[in-house]
Amino acid sequence: MSLQILTDRIQNILGTDSGLDATAKFVTDEGVLFVDGKSVPNSVSNTDAEADCTFEVSVKNALKLIDGDLNAMMALMTGKLKIDGDMGVAMKIAETFGRR
Repeated sequence: MSLQILTDRIQNILGTDSGLDATAKFVTDEGVLFVDGKSVPNSVSNTDAEADCTFEVSVKNALKLIDGDLNAMMALMTGKLKIDGDMGVAMKIAETFGRR
């Protein structure tokens, strides 16, 4: 699994204007992925910046979450996913990824 694959997948899901209006950071076992949903066009980079919400998850599990092969609630309860920050943003991220 690769951080670049995850970066590309998230960029494709967000498109240019996701309506997210927030920032999120994914801290993975392979590095950091930063989502700027406030700027138009939306951007996804491997910059480590302050975000409204931070997700700690392995690249493997992040891809499983995106593909629907891992339930987010189960991932939270089993420690495969940790969320810090604005839970409203976490819900928006889940909604955005769910409508891909």
